[in-house]
Amino acid sequence: MSKEPQPISILSDTESWDLLSGVALGRLVTSVDGEPEIFPVNFAVQRRTILFRTAGGTKLVSAAINNHVLFEADDHVATDGWSVIVKGVAQTLRTDEEFEEAERAPLYPWTATAKKHYVRIRPLRVTGRRFAFGPEPEGVTAGEVSD
Repeated sequence: MSKEPQPISILSDTESWDLLSGVALGRLVTSVDGEPEIFPVNFAVQRRTILFRTAGGTKLVSAAINNHVLFEADDHVATDGWSVIVKGVAQTLRTDEEFEEAERAPLYPWTATAKKHYVRIRPLRVTGRRFAFGPEPEGVTAGEVSD
C-alpha cells in the first residue's frame, strides 16, 4: 500500500532551521506608525537566530521601537515548496562581542549601500510548512462551500 504525499505537511523546528539556512532572502514584518510593513532582507541563520544588516532608516527604527516582529522565508521548485515563519524579538547589536560573532556569519550586502547596523531576531516561535504541488482533488470546484 503506497502512501499518498500530503499536500501540506508541518515541518519540525530542525527542518525549519535547516531550510532557512539554505536561503538568503526573507521578509521582515513589523509595524510602522501603527501600520503593518514588510521589508525584503538578505539574512543568515546563526545559532538558530535570524541575522541581517541594515542602514539607518525605517527597518532599523521599527525593529528598535516595535521589537516584536515576524520573519518569513520560503522557496519552491516545480513539484513542491516550503514556508517558514519566525515570530520573535528583534534586537540591534551593540557590544563588541555581538559584532564579532555577527561578523563570522555568511552575511553579505546585496546592494552597494552602507549597512552598518546588525539586527538579530531571537525566535519565540517557529512554524514551517511544506507544500506538495498538484491539481485540486477531483470533484472540487472553485467557490464551493462545505460544512
